[in-house]
Amino acid sequence: MLTLSAKQALTGSAGDVDFEDMWTTLSSSFHEIHTKNASKLSFEELYRTAYKLVLKKKGDVLYDRVKEFEKEWLSTNVRTRIRNLLSASLLAISAGGMGGTTVNEKRAGGERFLKGLKQAWEDHNLCMNMTTDVLMYMKDRVYCSDQHRPSIFAASMGLFRDHILGSKIVEGSDNTTISTMLTSVILDQIRMERDGDIIDKNLIRSCVYMLEGLYVSDDENESTKLYTNYFEPEFLDASRMFYRAEGDSLLTEADAGTYCKSTKKRINEEQDRCRSTLSPLTAPKIKLVLEQELIKNNIREVVCMEGSGAIFMLDNEKFEELQMLYDLESRVDSSKDQLKKSTRKRVVELGREINNAASVPSQAQAPASADVNGESAKGEVKAPSVNLQTAAAIKWVDDVLQLKDKYDAIWSRAFDSDQGLQTALTKSFSDFINAFQRSSEFISLFLDENLKKGLKGKTENEVDAVLEKAITLLRYIQDKDMFERYYKKHLCRRLLMGKSLSTEVEKQMISRMKMEVGTHFTQKLEGMFKDMTVSEDLSTNFKSHVARLGDPDPRRVELGINVLTSTVWPLEAIAPASNNTDEVRPKCVFPPAIERIKQGFEKFYAEGHNGRVLNWQANMGTADIRAVFPKVQGREAALNKERKHELNVSTYAMVILLHFNDLPPGESYTFEELRARTNIPQNELSRNLQSLAVAPKTRVLIKEPMSKDVKPTDRFFFNENFHSKFLKIKVGVVTSANKVEGDKERTETEKRNNDTRAGVIEAAVVRIMKQRKKLSHQLLINEVITQLASRFQPDIHMVKKRIESLIEREYLQRLENSSVPTYEYLA
Repeated sequence: MLTLSAKQALTGSAGDVDFEDMWTTLSSSFHEIHTKNASKLSFEELYRTAYKLVLKKKGDVLYDRVKEFEKEWLSTNVRTRIRNLLSASLLAISAGGMGGTTVNEKRAGGERFLKGLKQAWEDHNLCMNMTTDVLMYMKDRVYCSDQHRPSIFAASMGLFRDHILGSKIVEGSDNTTISTMLTSVILDQIRMERDGDIIDKNLIRSCVYMLEGLYVSDDENESTKLYTNYFEPEFLDASRMFYRAEGDSLLTEADAGTYCKSTKKRINEEQDRCRSTLSPLTAPKIKLVLEQELIKNNIREVVCMEGSGAIFMLDNEKFEELQMLYDLESRVDSSKDQLKKSTRKRVVELGREINNAASVPSQAQAPASADVNGESAKGEVKAPSVNLQTAAAIKWVDDVLQLKDKYDAIWSRAFDSDQGLQTALTKSFSDFINAFQRSSEFISLFLDENLKKGLKGKTENEVDAVLEKAITLLRYIQDKDMFERYYKKHLCRRLLMGKSLSTEVEKQMISRMKMEVGTHFTQKLEGMFKDMTVSEDLSTNFKSHVARLGDPDPRRVELGINVLTSTVWPLEAIAPASNNTDEVRPKCVFPPAIERIKQGFEKFYAEGHNGRVLNWQANMGTADIRAVFPKVQGREAALNKERKHELNVSTYAMVILLHFNDLPPGESYTFEELRARTNIPQNELSRNLQSLAVAPKTRVLIKEPMSKDVKPTDRFFFNENFHSKFLKIKVGVVTSANKVEGDKERTETEKRNNDTRAGVIEAAVVRIMKQRKKLSHQLLINEVITQLASRFQPDIHMVKKRIESLIEREYLQRLENSSVPTYEYLA
């Protein structure tokens, strides 16, 4: 570039000048510049010439002559060279045809055209930079700025725009211009690259630079670049059509995983193309095109694609494909509705399958003898095996937890721990769990099984994991009061029968429940543990009391007692009357030795607890009996000696066996005689006699006639021939374990729960009305439902009935003249 000092620039003659002579010199020099012979020119002399013309007020003429020169040069020289590069294949491309017969021909023809145009542009820029140096004074000091005209450089760029890019391919032809051809060729090259061919990215980038350096007008406003006003819209439209067709093709020919991979690949390719080939300013715009055509328009079909869509990916744990699907939908829908809908649908479907699988065995009847067979390695008859319904209950919970673990893994690994999808999963699990009527019972049985023996040998962390899973299931349950009822019933049996594996773990579970659902839920559970602690102290104090009396009888019965608060413990679990829930359980008739110790404890208890009444629940206790079986002459060696065994039996079984102490050898009792002597309810007497006289490994009595069922006409003898290789023998009873309720028991439980709910609803109504004084019917209903939602889902009809009951009992009254039904609290 020419550089001159200020002194040199301002030196010149003050006389008149001959413009034509000077212009001849300048134009000749400009021609040399354009023909690349500028090395012989004296730029200082040329600058002085231009300077004199401007100084003598000839700037406007010089400006116009320079423009005319450049226009002529571009029109006669450059345009011709460019037109000569236009082959038939390029003309076909511009017209929308296939162009050359092969991809290589199209690419080669396009590259020749782009290289020629690129060279013409670069030559024009170089020449105009040199020309601008000659005309520097006109540009910077006087004419252009004073006359508010574009600089010579800007004007010459406009000439290139108008007379090269804006010129028609063939004079007198249609409106196809070189600019249109340029756009068509670049788009065709990009199309080839999208189809997998290799193109000259740098060449295209140079042409894009040209378009970015040219403007719609000579004002050179940034918003009027040719690239953004002409090329970019064409590029976006062509891309839109291309990806719309590709999306339709992929939906027809590819699976969902391939569609996601292809879409992700295309997004990355286009972003890279904008960085390396086009303009970074186009990146967000082409991104929107891709998202619209490949994702938003087709995401529903991809998600629901049969055999490969979201459900297939979920079932087969395709984490990578699910993550791609999640990422794609996240681009167009922040709530991920399609993925959320499919995930929810699949979880509910799988949940229903789990529910249906558990319903069949839970409706079946367990074998009557399922709880009384088997022996332990330590010499005791094994505890009852889990029956079919209970096994189904535990399997139901295990299956739900496995499903939960699976979808938790999908949520964290594929769904980026998205909170919206977490909410959808929670709703799905809640829906199918609450649709299963026995969910509360089954979850409680699962905990019962684990707290009895399932946690044995587990580490502290493993125990915490099991408890946390149970709490997670509890969160899903709407009717938590029903779960509370079952949990109290099962906990009651664990505590009273000494089945709990760890008191500490039991208390941990209750503590977790308190944190999750509140103190009201665990008050009675904590009261049960308190009663057990107090009972231990009572038993110890009673033993000390008996020792102080100095009773010398070595055969005195040793008593361990559990005193239970009737309002805390579930009475239906402790003392089910019989098949009729309204029937009062008959009091068991204890043998004299047991009656004496029973009365002794009652007297001892009354001394410290005045006014309290003890009701003995013989059906819940156990006893250890030392049994002696006589020597039997003439039999095998095992019977040819006296045999002693320690029998662990139910309290009812103890009462039955003690009656055989006073029975002469060879004599028997009928079923009815035992029932009259003991006053044990018939169904429980039958079950205990089954354990003592039917179960092969605990046949302490003999039943005649021998059969599986016990009938009122059966007779029972003491089995002198009983023998066992074990010293300690546990005689199990069918009802000794927690198990799934039958339909009739379930109905009774629901009835008791509804009775309890009635009281809870009434308390809530009174509490609300006492605070609000007056309230419309609808607002009262809504507030009751809101307050009780954490415990159970109140039935609207039940709430209305309880309101009517409170009105009848004059807790509330209706306001007669109110526009809407309204109640008033009566103090």
